[in-house]
Amino acid sequence: MDASARLSAWLKDHPQNISKVVDIDTDTDHLLKLELTSANKELSIDILNDTEKFCACVNQKLANNNCRYGIGGYMELRTIYDNRTQFDTTGEERRNLHLGVDIWGDAGTPVYAPLAGTIHSFQNNDNFGDYGPTIILAHNLDGLTLYSLYGHLSRANLVGLAIGQQVKSGQQIANLGEPYENGNWAPHLHFQLMLDMEGKTGDYFGACRKSEKDKYLQNIPDPAILLQFPDEVILTILSS
Repeated sequence: MDASARLSAWLKDHPQNISKVVDIDTDTDHLLKLELTSANKELSIDILNDTEKFCACVNQKLANNNCRYGIGGYMELRTIYDNRTQFDTTGEERRNLHLGVDIWGDAGTPVYAPLAGTIHSFQNNDNFGDYGPTIILAHNLDGLTLYSLYGHLSRANLVGLAIGQQVKSGQQIANLGEPYENGNWAPHLHFQLMLDMEGKTGDYFGACRKSEKDKYLQNIPDPAILLQFPDEVILTILSS
């Protein structure tokens, strides 16, 4: 049984334990599916190399489609990483298969814990193209240990945190950070789930090599299982 199947089985029996990750009204809101692959011809090298232009591009897409949030990315082969040295493996196969889900929105947007747990670790991964401020929670699901990672946050969110600190389901834990503090990205949340942290603290790969996909599917559940956004609220539009 892969990671997604194991998590899905637990969540099916415990729907009352699940809370939101971002504020969304599924009756009125839509989430715009943003694709960052080679299929999206709007993402030129010029845009991808310029944080300000990339921010403007994302914001314009959301505004044009009357969406507060964009979403996408799980197991997506991403062109955008081709210009980020963070994902270069020095002549080897590049890490460009995205392992989490990105939720794009305004800087300052609140982020919530979808499950009760404790703070496993946190740190500021302060490199160009990295997570920036990052919080990782640990959740005990009747013996199944699940970790949730929240990247690209505000630096202020790391102040006053302590490892082992209790977090309630639905508790606000962070806000989306500005580009200058979030790894130089348009404001968004990188939300990722892991069954095993593999000894890491404050960080975990957000992308892997395409050849390693089967390996990571055993450890990285699909966040959509926990987010539980209805299909009808997700808009798939590649161009304006």
